[in-house]
Amino acid sequence: MAAHFKDLIKKAYSAFNERDIDKALSTMQPDVQWSKAWEGGYIIGHDEIKKYWTRQWTEINPNVEPVGFTERQNGSLEVEVHQKVKDLQGNIMFDGIVKHVYTFAEGLIKTMDIELVEN
Repeated sequence: MAAHFKDLIKKAYSAFNERDIDKALSTMQPDVQWSKAWEGGYIIGHDEIKKYWTRQWTEINPNVEPVGFTERQNGSLEVEVHQKVKDLQGNIMFDGIVKHVYTFAEGLIKTMDIELVEN
């Protein structure tokens, strides 16, 4: 897997954790398809992601850190992520590992999906 994609993913997570939506969106295709883990289903495009994240952050405080990268045979990139989600009072709602799976087009994120980690 090209170092470019790992760097791109790290930039996206860092921007998300900093709540810098525009910086995060700069890593994505305009018609990116994004999994809505918090609500279910998918959204498409920068405007929908901006609305989703803005709404999400009014109810929960998520932090995501990539801890591992695996290139899959189909060319997608599996990112093992340590995800910690707190409510707005600081109580931990979730603290564990999830898998985010990315595809890319023209050097930017094209799709993001979520897979549960088997225990």
